Amino acid sequence: MGVPVDEGQFLSIFLKVMNAKKTIEVGVFTGYSLLTTALALPHDAKITAIDPDREAYEVGLPFIQKAGVDQKINFIESAASSVLDNLINDKEVESYDFAFVDANKDGYIKYHEQLVKLIKIGGVIAYDNTLWFGCVALSDEEEIIMKDDFLKANRKIIREVNTFLAKDNRFEISLVSIGDGLTICRRLY
Repeated sequence: MGVPVDEGQFLSIFLKVMNAKKTIEVGVFTGYSLLTTALALPHDAKITAIDPDREAYEVGLPFIQKAGVDQKINFIESAASSVLDNLINDKEVESYDFAFVDANKDGYIKYHEQLVKLIKIGGVIAYDNTLWFGCVALSDEEEIIMKDDFLKANRKIIREVNTFLAKDNRFEISLVSIGDGLTICRRLY
């Protein structure tokens, strides 16, 4: 699934207001959020886009090319964690303005610890799906009667992510009720 249109529009305005020039996208899928980001950034901007599924990325690539923004994108076909470690080791520390994460939910906390090293002070990390179809608000009793195992399993993970982010005093955060929930984390130090 891709980012909903309203969330894409929100991210576009947000990136323009931030005047972001160098971004990371962890989890690309068919590239709608990537296209939205590329269109919002200035001509000389750079986007590091990471996803293990090149085939899904190539579905959206013709639209990225038609929009004339493919030169901004460095697509890396790989699991995100190793790429983020390489960026840290390659002295990319505190060089990114913005990161967007829409990948495997069980990796969010690890990605956060890696991205905090790559994002500038004042920069932002945004996490998608942090409301998880509204399931994060269910009580434990309500969760027991949920029939969808996928929703159940990821509900627990997203709740852990939300708690973790809320306690991270290196960031000020806001969970925005747009799309399926977007948590914006602004790095303070």
